Amino acid sequence: MTITTRALVASAPRAELQLTTIERRDLRPDDVLINIAYAGICHSDIHQAREEWGTAIFPLVPGHEITGTVAAVGDQVTRCRVGDRVGVGYMVDSCGECEYCADGTEQFCVKGQVFTYNCIDYYGEPTYGGYSQMIVVRDRFVCGLPDGIDLAAGAPLLCAGITTYSPLRRWGVTSGTRLAVVGLGGLGHMAVRLASAMGAEVTVLSRTNDKQDDARRLGASDFFATESSGTTGTLRGRFDMILNTVSSAMPLDPLLKMLRVGGAMVIVGLPGQPLVFDAESMINSNAVLAGSLVGGIGEIQEMLEFCAQAGIGADIEIISADQVNVAYDRVVSGQARYRYVIDVSTMSLDGCQ
Repeated sequence: MTITTRALVASAPRAELQLTTIERRDLRPDDVLINIAYAGICHSDIHQAREEWGTAIFPLVPGHEITGTVAAVGDQVTRCRVGDRVGVGYMVDSCGECEYCADGTEQFCVKGQVFTYNCIDYYGEPTYGGYSQMIVVRDRFVCGLPDGIDLAAGAPLLCAGITTYSPLRRWGVTSGTRLAVVGLGGLGHMAVRLASAMGAEVTVLSRTNDKQDDARRLGASDFFATESSGTTGTLRGRFDMILNTVSSAMPLDPLLKMLRVGGAMVIVGLPGQPLVFDAESMINSNAVLAGSLVGGIGEIQEMLEFCAQAGIGADIEIISADQVNVAYDRVVSGQARYRYVIDVSTMSLDGCQ
């Protein structure tokens, strides 16, 4: 048996998403059926729907920032109950046995993690994401959503939240840390909020001054426009850590020179082109250049609890299903402030322009 549900589907690369029906698997003993309430639009959804990151699997249903309520559970499920508020992020399965799964870093599963969409699962079936009324997920990949988190504002936490939280924790951001966040978009605005709540002294580096007021409202204590002349010299040797959230190729040397001795620049944005830098920019300050790939399920749950306690959610604009294609273009052109979130209840309406 299968479960029929409505979803926004891209039929081919760069095709507009259309509202239609898809089939979900019937529940296995360790499965959870979720009625999706909201689904955030991540820039990676656009990259994959437009096949900018290599060959994708079509038809494609994007979405890995998912919140909703449990509708049914398999016979062996004890971690959640019908009616629970839950979230699902960018992975829905892993082997559960390798050293990384055992260590709580399922994102590095040796067998290969199963992505929430645009992936073939361990049973040979394609996965479909959260732009849908319902989703079926293995119970250990379902996170509980604390009461202090709004379902809509909480959806982007399942990707943008953990993508920035994980490196902040790994690199020891705490009270007094001098942190620069490069780019104030979907990832960057979450990084500012999270780091500020951790006690860091946050500076935002953005191309222009357009987002300066937003940066300070989100918790930044300083702001610099990188297109202004002299910025690199002014900030030379200033930061303990730089979190680069930009998903386009950019010169790294000016940023690396802003690090203090022993500082680290961590990249979480994924440009489509190689990044280039001069090794001297790192060697002269004993600097570290690193990357970070989201977090494991346990760390996602930790992040959600932290956000609930700190009163952190994403800055969102709720849209209906028929606005998604326009929203994609607005994300690409940098007009989002700062995450579009789809109200999945609107998928009960006909049509998607």
